[in-house]
Amino acid sequence: MSDESLVLFERRGAVAVLTLNRPTVGNAIDVPMARALMEAAIACDEDESIRCVLLTGNGRLFCAGGDVGGFAKAGDNAAALVKEITAYLHVAISRLSRMCKPLVCALNGPAAGAGFSLAVLGDLVLAAKSAHLTLAYTAIGLTPDGGSTWLLPRLVGLRLSQELVLTNRRVGAEEAATLGLITRAVDDADLAAEADKLATTLAAGATQALGQARRLLLSSFDSSLETQMEMESRSIGDATRTPHGKEGISAFLGKRKPEFK
Repeated sequence: MSDESLVLFERRGAVAVLTLNRPTVGNAIDVPMARALMEAAIACDEDESIRCVLLTGNGRLFCAGGDVGGFAKAGDNAAALVKEITAYLHVAISRLSRMCKPLVCALNGPAAGAGFSLAVLGDLVLAAKSAHLTLAYTAIGLTPDGGSTWLLPRLVGLRLSQELVLTNRRVGAEEAATLGLITRAVDDADLAAEADKLATTLAAGATQALGQARRLLLSSFDSSLETQMEMESRSIGDATRTPHGKEGISAFLGKRKPEFK
């Protein structure tokens, strides 16, 4: 299987759909797949015609995490293998987090390990009601990666993060929505349509403003109130000069629906 087929890249208008595609092994992440995801993430980041990215999985699982079978086969070289996988994976996650367009994740099934990190990465996360999430790392004597120890406390707080990381408790989709790990759980049969509808709606929105809002949210935990407000002031000021800002103001005053081209 070529690297290109490990992460399917499909365009639906202004939406780019990335599909993890190793279904026979639960979309477990090996070096080629991590590299393919990185390349797809960079392509999404660089292409201004892409206004929203939708990430999902093919098959029964969203993503089983790292390819543990590959770790075992590597023997004494497992550490080097893991470092190579995370080198690509972490760049992919960084690009998907920092790009100037929203990310929607659609969890078609269970997510574990690095799959957990990818699952909760989206600005908006929909999950099939049959899906569940678990960190799983410490259960096999390993530690988290994929940015989960950074993102998880920000989503659900330190105390719950400690429980999920140390006990590997499985969290069902509906509980995950209640806890704030995901946005909402939907009926399995409706997941694809709901995710596509959401991504299409976001792609039609004020992408420039959405991108800046993502940046402000990411910086908020590292900034004082005054620093954050200064960044907000500069950002909203800059937004009034953009075509999207001008169109939004004009549409509001004209009592019409804006067209963010």
